[in-house]
Amino acid sequence: MKNFLSPAIFNFLKNLQKNNNRDWFIANKAEFESAKGEMQAFFEATLVQLEREDEFGKSKVYRIYRDARFSQDKTPYKNHMAAIFMRKQPHNRGSFYVHIEPGNSFIGGGFWNPEKDDLLRIRQGIEMDDELQVILNDQTLIQKLGGLQGESVKTAPKGFSKDHPRIDLLRKKQFILTRPLTDDEVLSSNFIGTVIETYKLMQPFFMYMTDVLTTDANGESIL
Repeated sequence: MKNFLSPAIFNFLKNLQKNNNRDWFIANKAEFESAKGEMQAFFEATLVQLEREDEFGKSKVYRIYRDARFSQDKTPYKNHMAAIFMRKQPHNRGSFYVHIEPGNSFIGGGFWNPEKDDLLRIRQGIEMDDELQVILNDQTLIQKLGGLQGESVKTAPKGFSKDHPRIDLLRKKQFILTRPLTDDEVLSSNFIGTVIETYKLMQPFFMYMTDVLTTDANGESIL
């Protein structure tokens, strides 16, 4: 399978990290446009492959320009390129993310900040059975992704027992899976294959969460 990503992308991003200012960026705009074109082609090809595995709706390639209005960091440009792929609602939930950055590339997926009602419904599902725990205990998932990440509340959420056997999962307020990538993996001839393999590892997690979020506490569809 063709790999769309060349070392020129990392070279550009490394130089941008050292020269994150408007004058340098304008002087090197041609390099940026070339890197952007490679990334766009890669993300488009990735979406084609993802759609062979699942139904996807919107996808978005993030702009390199930072909104620094409310940040202490006033550098004008991001030091990475990334895209997000949204599973097609209402019958599919969750998002899948690819982040390209020298020395810090990764693939991610899940639920960054579930709405209040969705978070309650997820916790009800966790309380009722151990299906999510079983999915997360898959040895290949643990080996490749390292387990569930995300912020947690400090104690048991309101309405849930602090003595529940899955209290660590119940305390979660974010549900995220990530796979770190080396620069060599990103530039390999089978990087799209790595991305798709990662999605397939996450797919049981996405399917479980979708089932919970599209049903009520009695398991009846709310769609």
